[in-house]
Amino acid sequence: MIIAVDGPAASGKGTIARALARHYGLPHLDTGLLYRAVALTVMRNELDPEKEADAVASCDFPDSLLDDPALRGDEAGKAASIVSAHPLVRAALLQRQRRFAQQPGGAVLDGRDIGTVIAPEADAKLFVKATPMIRARRRHEELKRGGSTVTYDRVLADIRARDARDSSRSAAPLVQAPDAMLLDTSFLSIEAAVQKAIALVDARIASNADVER
Repeated sequence: MIIAVDGPAASGKGTIARALARHYGLPHLDTGLLYRAVALTVMRNELDPEKEADAVASCDFPDSLLDDPALRGDEAGKAASIVSAHPLVRAALLQRQRRFAQQPGGAVLDGRDIGTVIAPEADAKLFVKATPMIRARRRHEELKRGGSTVTYDRVLADIRARDARDSSRSAAPLVQAPDAMLLDTSFLSIEAAVQKAIALVDARIASNADVER
């Protein structure tokens, strides 16, 4: 069983995807970490994330880099949004993601183009969203816990800029797949959002089983 979870930054898709993976006993991949790894490699090599050639040259990173705490930083996140807009970067990481999705037994993947590009054949697709203000508040609180002094207004501006880049890029833009189930987490607790996600996936699995009979 493949479960695709898409949505913008700080919508809660990662938390929901990890919970779904635990619930169904499936491996999980945060595909955003792949782009953050490319971005971190670019920055550490003092290259330019705006240059597609520099970003593509940084795609052959070791899997061990995915455990680097620096990937979770705000700078890596902003640079990741830039490198992920390059079509050749997305092409370079495509098969890596598809191999994970198509492993025996299935998997849960979260990102921005899982249900539309990486695993359009997914058994269940969720599109997780929340208002920009609420997403900025969540990210701001997360950054403060990590010791950052960045202001809420700056985080909100970054969220809106990333939304614009992700939604308008030519390669695999952030869009809701036609058959994806919408989950708005704006006013839901983590527990409520997870339970709603499980209910939606269960309903889709049951519906798929009925069709196959």
